[in-house]
Amino acid sequence: MPRIRPSARLSSEAPSSTSSSTSPERAADDDTDFFMAQANDSQSSIGVATFRDLHVHASRSVPVPPIGRLPPEILIAIFSKLASPVDMLNCMSVSRNWAANCVGILWHRPSCNNWNNLKSVASSVGKPDSLFAYADLIKRLNLSALTEDVSDGTVVPFTQCKRVERLTLTNCSKLTDKGVSDLVEGNRHLQALDVSDLRSLTDHTLFAVARNCPRLQGLNITGCSKVTDDSLLVVSQNCRQIKRLKLNGVSNVTDRSIQSFAENCPAVLEIDLHDCKLVTSPSVTALLTTLRHLRELRLAHCTEINDSAFLNLPERMTFDSLRILDLTACENVKDDAVERIVSAAPRLRNLVLAKCRFITDRSVSAICKLGKNLHYVHLGHCSNITDGAVIQLIKSCNRIRYIDLACCNRLTDLSVQQLATLPKLRRIGLVKCQAITNQSILALAHPPRANHPMVSNLERVHLSYCTGLNMKGIRPLINNCPRLTHLSLTGVQAFLNENLTAFCREAPPEFTQQQRDVFCVFSGEGVTRLREFLNRDMSSHPEETEATMYDDDEELDEDEGQMTGLMHATGINDNDDEYMDVPPQ
Repeated sequence: MPRIRPSARLSSEAPSSTSSSTSPERAADDDTDFFMAQANDSQSSIGVATFRDLHVHASRSVPVPPIGRLPPEILIAIFSKLASPVDMLNCMSVSRNWAANCVGILWHRPSCNNWNNLKSVASSVGKPDSLFAYADLIKRLNLSALTEDVSDGTVVPFTQCKRVERLTLTNCSKLTDKGVSDLVEGNRHLQALDVSDLRSLTDHTLFAVARNCPRLQGLNITGCSKVTDDSLLVVSQNCRQIKRLKLNGVSNVTDRSIQSFAENCPAVLEIDLHDCKLVTSPSVTALLTTLRHLRELRLAHCTEINDSAFLNLPERMTFDSLRILDLTACENVKDDAVERIVSAAPRLRNLVLAKCRFITDRSVSAICKLGKNLHYVHLGHCSNITDGAVIQLIKSCNRIRYIDLACCNRLTDLSVQQLATLPKLRRIGLVKCQAITNQSILALAHPPRANHPMVSNLERVHLSYCTGLNMKGIRPLINNCPRLTHLSLTGVQAFLNENLTAFCREAPPEFTQQQRDVFCVFSGEGVTRLREFLNRDMSSHPEETEATMYDDDEELDEDEGQMTGLMHATGINDNDDEYMDVPPQ
């Protein structure tokens, strides 16, 4: 019996049932706005659905090569691998079909880093007879590179861009409510808005955001000191998808708006209230109790916060998502609160208690319970802390990368010698720890080889005003830490001579003459030049070989990369070298 011939396969020109209107996920970009410093929470569509509406089809009488029959998703995936705009433009010249699938990638994030680029982009957006609707293709608009040169008039051409998802206007200080609100008006797709340091903005702009941006996930209004609770209340009620909120220096913010965010925005992951001095303990309790996914809470200089913020938390409630807590200068937070924090948030990675001057060894003993989870700890100006507590901390938390003990004047060489045993230590702050001697520095320079790789990871060392130090300790440190890029020795008399200060960086212009006379900070190339000079001209000083302790291990934990991106906690002011800085992502 003859076999039945199988039915013919469907033509490749038939619509694909597997095609999606969502573009493939793109590689991480180089946006620098605060929202995109972290992983993206939503995919930006590179306009596949839009392009399908263009009906760009080759005539059926013309043979179509196989690549011409690829669905838009595949073409976009291929074109997105191109790094050069010139290559992208060349692809657009091949055919209308290729142009339709390239143009969205090219215009997804137009470069506006100089005036020529800005004029070109603005001109194209405004053309009425363009082949493509460029205004609808722009998803990310960043004008921060032009800073104070941007005015309300500059952004007029972009007011027709109603599909922008991320708008970054950082430091565009001449922009007013009119310019920003015109950009926001009618834009229902906006997910991230950064208007930090636009000090003229008022509630008017925030009301516009609340009316138009229901999908908003990130809001940075750092330094917008004229904004009040009135507009923030409306934003919290209308923009309930917010995940990242930065209100640094918005001095009119009170508990009223903060508690509203806690009540209405359950998806919040990060909130920064630096210098919001009217925020009090009940707000902190509400944030922690209500926001179950909160990863980062920054309360630096919120001086009204006290122990009750944490002692009033439900007794058995834990906060397993919390990774970063900054309580800089919250002087009324004491040992009882620290003990409650650690028991409630056992997976804290970064804990900043700088200038919490009433905490004692009790707090440090509590912090020890964080164990291997703790990577960054700042205890600057906690002058009640002693060697015993620090030694216990190092033994319990041996994955610490960054530690600052500035102005902890009870600490001696015993603490630093124990710190040197940390296998992953990269940055250490010992400013004004005047009891330490060269023995501490030699310990950092010569870690025990039995437990450590041969090359030290130490990158930044802050030793300003440690007046007992001299070349005997510093020279071995420089020679044995090849990754060292910052060494501060301000006020250390042994280094205040012209031969050495020639390799220092310039003192900040606002410094007085007295401050300039003792300024001594070696950074970047200055460290290399200092090392070469000491080895060339001071070879008569034999290097000490007294072994003590130190580290390596370049490898970070699996999620270390994303966590360091969040660390903008109290950083070192390199001008006075009082604190260590936290690395950017």
